[in-house]
Amino acid sequence: MRNCLLTLLSTFLVASCFGQRVAGRVVAADRSPIIGAYVIHLNSEHHTHSNELGYFELEGVAAGDSLRVTFLGYRTRVVPVPADNRELEVVLNESFFDLKAVTVRPDLRSLNVATDIDARLRPVNSAQDILRRVPGLIIGQHAGGGKAEQIFLRGFDIDHGTDVALSVEGMPVNMVSHAHGQGYADLHFLIPETIEKIDYGKGPYYADHGNFATAGYVNFSLKEKLDGSLLTAEAGSFNTLRTVGLFDLLDGPGSHAYLATEYLLSDGPFVSSQHFSRLNLMGRYTADLPSGSKVSVLASHFASKWDASGQIPRRAVADGSIGRFGAIDDTEGGFTGRTNLAGQFLRVVDRNTFVKTEVYFSRYTFDLYSNFTFFLIDPLNGDQIRQSEDRALAGVHSELQHAFRTAAGEATLKAGLGLRYDDNNEVALSRTKNRETLLERLQYGDIDETNLFAYAAADFEIGDLLVHPALRLDHFTFNYVDKLQPTYDRQEQRKTAVSPKLNFLYTVNDRTQVFLKTGIGFHANDSRVVLDRGADAILPAAYGADLGGIFRPSPRLHLNAALWYLFLEQEFVYVGDAGIVEPSGESRRLGLDLGLRYQLTDWLFADADLNYALARSVGAPEGANYIPLAPSLTGTGGLNVLQDRVSGGVRYRFVKDRPANEDNSIVADGYFLLDANVNYTLRRLSLGLAGENLLGAEWNETQFATLSRLRMEPEAVEEIHFTPGAPRSVRAVVRYRF
Repeated sequence: MRNCLLTLLSTFLVASCFGQRVAGRVVAADRSPIIGAYVIHLNSEHHTHSNELGYFELEGVAAGDSLRVTFLGYRTRVVPVPADNRELEVVLNESFFDLKAVTVRPDLRSLNVATDIDARLRPVNSAQDILRRVPGLIIGQHAGGGKAEQIFLRGFDIDHGTDVALSVEGMPVNMVSHAHGQGYADLHFLIPETIEKIDYGKGPYYADHGNFATAGYVNFSLKEKLDGSLLTAEAGSFNTLRTVGLFDLLDGPGSHAYLATEYLLSDGPFVSSQHFSRLNLMGRYTADLPSGSKVSVLASHFASKWDASGQIPRRAVADGSIGRFGAIDDTEGGFTGRTNLAGQFLRVVDRNTFVKTEVYFSRYTFDLYSNFTFFLIDPLNGDQIRQSEDRALAGVHSELQHAFRTAAGEATLKAGLGLRYDDNNEVALSRTKNRETLLERLQYGDIDETNLFAYAAADFEIGDLLVHPALRLDHFTFNYVDKLQPTYDRQEQRKTAVSPKLNFLYTVNDRTQVFLKTGIGFHANDSRVVLDRGADAILPAAYGADLGGIFRPSPRLHLNAALWYLFLEQEFVYVGDAGIVEPSGESRRLGLDLGLRYQLTDWLFADADLNYALARSVGAPEGANYIPLAPSLTGTGGLNVLQDRVSGGVRYRFVKDRPANEDNSIVADGYFLLDANVNYTLRRLSLGLAGENLLGAEWNETQFATLSRLRMEPEAVEEIHFTPGAPRSVRAVVRYRF
């Protein structure tokens, strides 16, 4: 009995001495929270990370013990554990860029550290160039710079957004039931200098992202405040001119406001000038409220117009009818615009609980003139088509996040609820001539589409193992009024998708993490096709799995690798001149992602990403089961220099040859490109020079296997039609901060 009492007393004393809990918050010098800072107890190597509010808690410490706090881009601090129970405030000051500060976080989105590193090393060029910072994501422009980019990721030709969900501050970019194509995602309303962070994830494993998030998602967070005002002027090849202004309007102790503007002009390298112009305006106001709560309001406007040479057939260039930068129909082009109003409210209940609510409204217009087949359908007037729409988009999304402790360890619960409503009027597909004459209406109507969704996800830390179960529920209502019918007839269809996820992350230490991610996602079909085909083709599911890891074999080397698999119940092929979406059956993809970030010296950095994918249709015979334009091998990388006054780098990107049709009898050519930039800073003034396609490669930015007929041809020909990539070009940049 005496021995039992002594044992209990000893246990109590040990718990009293070593069972203290320390709580704190990690902030930057301006008191903004630092998310994901690594906090380690030096005596025991026990560690944790700061949450989205900057808070952290650590068990098993004693007064006088030391905590080391690190975060990429900030000076490491060692702080003592206080004798009382007061909350620590750890202020980190910015420092030189050192990859030794990178740690492996026990978080489903831990791969985001790659974009965090890249954002600090690589200069901002354009909104579409920002997408290239997502490892493995390739883009191509094929209509004068004003049309949304074609996207390639994980063996997908995603067209303009059918299988990757894009958003800005939680506001969706993808347009459902769009006049040009399902999921059309025009990111040109985003001013790249206003971007604070890129959050991305590959695969259908994230409950807070629903429609289109099959190959992955990308969300852009914008700056809440500026470090100072900025004026930028750029001038370059092809009569290109770009100006940017960022103006710090308010920088008080509890509120911030700024205005951002961008204006871009370019003729492009084509024989027929693009006459491209784009204007962006954006303003944001953020106010800090008591207890850490915060409210933010954002407003923006974007307008763009362009002429486009469009896609041209190989045979016309080969026989000398036109040059590589010539045109068959140089009356193509269009104009588009988007006005956004968005608000965010972060309500902090306590240090472990907060609710984030996002609300948005957008007014969007689109008018595009294209000619894919030239004189195949109408030998007299040509095959020009017009696609147009006038859309209002509104939505709200609210998420509760609560951290708590279980008997096994720490846990976090996330639960969200939201609504998106699209009111898309006068969605039209018409045959036109020279943009002026309306020859025939092929499709004309009004679309209403509603998406109500809810989800719940949890992180359970069991020692070094993180278990992440999640479930998402989406309910859609599709409505269409066909204005070409003689009488009013509203058609309606409803469908619900259930998307479970289950993910495991095992963090061996701050240098090694392995993960297994599994989940089901979906991409919705176009409302007009839904109503034509019936309920079975509305929300085809995607089944995915990732097995991989993050490794830091040395302090300044960061590696990641993943084997992945994705099965889709149905692919979509948009037929622009017919205004229909053709389902093309089931597909299967598997691949390998590899990434490297390495700091060779204090000022020299290297990075490389290599992505392989094997994409095949299911059920088609061998040799005729290729998925057109699906990239099999892509890569990007380069060297970057970062010093006090001098910065710059050399970068490459390549795409391997890939099939352009189902039997690989028509091949889309690959390419290898080399770009470079250099910048010199003198106090507030920065001078830069950038060069693209330094090797002068003749490359095709986008390519399609298309059946077309030229005016004097007796028969139609199917072959590669392409938009030529830009030749060698240079651009000078001047920046002034004040």
